[in-house]
Amino acid sequence: MGSLQLQDFVAGLVGGIASVVAGHPLDTVKTRLQAGQGYGNTLKCVLTVYRNESLTGFFKGMSFPLASIGIYSSVVFGVFSNTQRFLSQLRHGDPAAAPSLADMTLASLVAGVISVGIGTPVELVKIRLQMQTQPYTKANAKLNSTAPGSPVYRGPIHCLRTILQKEGIPGIYRGNVAMLLRDVPGYCAYFIPYAMFCDWITPHGSIAPNPFSIWVAGGVAGAVSWAVCTPMDVVKSRLQADGVYSNQYKGTIDCMLQSYQNEGLKVFFRGLLVNTIRGFPSSAAMFLGYELSLKAMKRCQSETNP
Repeated sequence: MGSLQLQDFVAGLVGGIASVVAGHPLDTVKTRLQAGQGYGNTLKCVLTVYRNESLTGFFKGMSFPLASIGIYSSVVFGVFSNTQRFLSQLRHGDPAAAPSLADMTLASLVAGVISVGIGTPVELVKIRLQMQTQPYTKANAKLNSTAPGSPVYRGPIHCLRTILQKEGIPGIYRGNVAMLLRDVPGYCAYFIPYAMFCDWITPHGSIAPNPFSIWVAGGVAGAVSWAVCTPMDVVKSRLQADGVYSNQYKGTIDCMLQSYQNEGLKVFFRGLLVNTIRGFPSSAAMFLGYELSLKAMKRCQSETNP
């Protein structure tokens, strides 16, 4: 039983790494659209980034999410699966029993709350690096390090250190309320549609879904989840990008009010298209990486101790 629980964490790690590689280019576009200026629509933003920064512009700040989202997904999937198993054991006396909708919702909520503790600093550093439009060089930094467009951070570790020195622990958790409001409903709209869609698409008589079913169900779950998350994601992106050059927002409510007053209701749906499109491949890769590595580990386990 113990090793099985650990396997969920390892499989989550594999899934997380797969999802970053699949989704990061569009994630950069999403952040620039939500928190940047003058990018217009999705296509214009893609072309602008490509023209100014070539292909590498889309992978800016990826090394940090690669390591951190791997750990983050490992925790989310591990916590979700183990909570679900714990609830099944509690209700039915069998951890392998099929979970009810209520169990899945509760497990999603627990995963969402725990994920914010790890996820807020990770997202903050990623967004600060993505919003930094020029690479860090000593010469640039000396000129005027607080002027928009001039680089502030050398890389993820330097970024984390700078935020800690300037703003302390609260600085690292900037945007945590917005993230809680984004991720708790977001994970419910992630794990539940995945399970339902997987059931629906898997042919009768099959014990487990095939890779294609996992890919489609994972992709659909990602798109649905991101569509639900986008309004709070805009608020979170703005709160976390705020503070690179100046502090504009006092908190979550203030950010929502200012954004609404300046740009109307449509501001909360900014990046909706790119989020939903990006949600499909990155989430499909996440679930596929998770399920296939879990299957491989179980196979190895049954071969070593039949």
